[in-house]
Amino acid sequence: MTTSPFNGFSKDTISFFVELAANNNKTWFTEHKPVFENYVMAPARDFVVAMGERLQEISPGVNADPRVNKSIFRIYRDTRFSKDKTPYKTNLGLWFWVGEGAKFENPGYYFHLDPDNLMLGVGLYSFAKPIIKAYRDAAVDPTLGPALAQAVTDAAGHGYNVGNKTYKRVPRGYDPEHENAELLLHSGLTAGIELGLPEQLYSEALVDFCFAHYQKLSPMVKWLQAMNEKFVGKDS
Repeated sequence: MTTSPFNGFSKDTISFFVELAANNNKTWFTEHKPVFENYVMAPARDFVVAMGERLQEISPGVNADPRVNKSIFRIYRDTRFSKDKTPYKTNLGLWFWVGEGAKFENPGYYFHLDPDNLMLGVGLYSFAKPIIKAYRDAAVDPTLGPALAQAVTDAAGHGYNVGNKTYKRVPRGYDPEHENAELLLHSGLTAGIELGLPEQLYSEALVDFCFAHYQKLSPMVKWLQAMNEKFVGKDS
């Protein structure tokens, strides 16, 4: 696959998604496929390569694969179980994951661009069944537990939103008085921020811009890696 040096997204990238939102149908998308390829996919592939190279500094071995269904999310929506039958997503999603095996069972760095907003985040959005047991054991581990609390505190202190606390009660078998009891309510662990449409979006400076955020959030990624290494697979 051929890629070029990343020079930024363009106003045409944003315009494409604005127009797609107003014309979310196969006929329109087919007619505008060249625009999608030139102003969304081409810079997305270039960004994946450039960002992947930069992320090696904080996450050696990070997976940055500039193909659809690898680091680039497909634009086609899965409408099988949704009341919303519009066929296309109106955003660009990118995922740089750290670890071997299934990409969504590993932590990583997320990039989301829509007509109004750039959102950057890290973590693991939803814990699969074997992983949620590992997460809970790690959260109360004498070494990993305090490190998790510190990573969450640091992310929040930098202004990032820590997410995916969904349960109302501490799961059976864990101490509801534990200092990390609140963290046991998570079905996933993420941290992220919405940034509007920064001026860096339209130039090569976007790589440094995103890296600065990812670097601040990298302790959460590293913690999830450590969790995987110590606990995942023991009871699965």
